[in-house]
Amino acid sequence: MKALVQDRYGSCSIGSVPTPVAGDGQVLVRVAAASVNAYDWHVMRGDPRFARLSMGLRRPKTRVRGRDFAGQVVAVGAGVSSFQPGDEVFGDAGQADGAFAEYIAISPDLVAHRPPALTPSEAAAIPLAGVTALQGLISVLPGHTVLINGASGGVGTFAVQLATAAGASVTGVCSTRNVDLVTSLGASSVIDYRQTDFTALDTKYDVILDLVGNHALSTLRDALAPGGTLVLSGGGTYQGGSLFGPMRLILWAGLASRFTNQRISVLTATTSQQDLTTLAEMAAAGTVKPVIDRAFPLTEAAAAIRYVESEHARAKVVITI
Repeated sequence: MKALVQDRYGSCSIGSVPTPVAGDGQVLVRVAAASVNAYDWHVMRGDPRFARLSMGLRRPKTRVRGRDFAGQVVAVGAGVSSFQPGDEVFGDAGQADGAFAEYIAISPDLVAHRPPALTPSEAAAIPLAGVTALQGLISVLPGHTVLINGASGGVGTFAVQLATAAGASVTGVCSTRNVDLVTSLGASSVIDYRQTDFTALDTKYDVILDLVGNHALSTLRDALAPGGTLVLSGGGTYQGGSLFGPMRLILWAGLASRFTNQRISVLTATTSQQDLTTLAEMAAAGTVKPVIDRAFPLTEAAAAIRYVESEHARAKVVITI
């Protein structure tokens, strides 16, 4: 089968690899669409370098890139009863990767049924970004004031909609060209970071979800209400070329939270079938809508990753297969 193959850090290309089979406790899915996350280019770059201890010291342990996918089940392994051939599904391959390919074999625990109301591309846009937003906003209650820094990105576009659906008053932070997009997703106010630094304002928020990492921890805490929650996820904490990536931030966040009534956490999202199903139901009901910036064919998957890395893509970028 055709897949986006990576045999060394910093480079990947379309190649032929053996078609996987559904092993015991697995489903085999014919992939119709996949989507790109910042995670994908971090793995392609081997960044941060400290993470190569788990990813592979000299080259990636897994050759085929990609986490998010949607497609049709074509075979099930022994012990699988929740899916059968012909089912339309979507899911997240996790750190095993393998979604930028014509087929993927995966645990059914990381797969959910795709509602007919969603196209494969829309479903493929949901998993990692949607779950990250859902888990990052777990503390949001009706009436809360929520600020989302990086509101026009893959996670941010889901976060604006999920926080709004939870009954919060949402402020999105984005660039000038994305103000209208973030407003259309339900934000009650939008701050153009090119014009205004939200940390310089007097407004205090019950919850801040920082998806960019371009502010010091102390300034983010200053924008947080007493007893508020600060959630840090990705963004600048994983800047290219770094050695330890987010480790310093994780340590500082853990230390700071010991001496304040504010809750500070560094989010590492863990995909589950339950969360995928919740997001699928919300999307099918129109409560949440996956936003897609561009679509690339599988033959241009490497270009899709470069686009997400370097062009500040809005929302999600999809690969059609």
